[in-house]
Amino acid sequence: MKRSLLLLAIVGCSIASTEATAQSNMGLKRLGAAVGYVSPENLDGTFSIGVFADMGTITPNLSLEPRIDFWSWSDEQFGVKTSVSDVTFGARGKYWFEVANPKIRPFAGAGLGVHFLHAKVEIPAQGGFPAQEADDSTNKLGLDLGGGIETAMSERTSLHAEIWYGLVSDFNQFNLRVGISQKLGQ
Repeated sequence: MKRSLLLLAIVGCSIASTEATAQSNMGLKRLGAAVGYVSPENLDGTFSIGVFADMGTITPNLSLEPRIDFWSWSDEQFGVKTSVSDVTFGARGKYWFEVANPKIRPFAGAGLGVHFLHAKVEIPAQGGFPAQEADDSTNKLGLDLGGGIETAMSERTSLHAEIWYGLVSDFNQFNLRVGISQKLGQ
């Protein structure tokens, strides 16, 4: 599976690189913020927040978007408190489909992200046993697959609606997000 994904990424980059040098328009184009609903594997859903940047196009229909996202989940059962959080630093490539209506821009995308996961469990003192606490942090590489639309709200502001599925070892996550971006410069 990992070899197939790596081979697919290499082939995709090779095809895109022949056009990229002549047709790229890279640079900081937009900044945005997003809120979402994330459903991590084996946990109840929770809300997420994030920021992103539009770094322009590599080819006319392929753009680059770095991002930072955060979500946190907590639960308490019989006095035992459990919490899990994820901070993700990543980048996504978005392929923009050409459609008749220029105000609605659909895309499909893929990207990589480093997930900084943290889990904590707090057990209160009970039955003669002292209170206990355990926590663990780990970093995992994840692959994002998804798509969505972007539509102009004004000349400088756009609304984004996206669906992503993150393949993260032992911690896959489904994410629905809505964001607003603001065009920079002229």
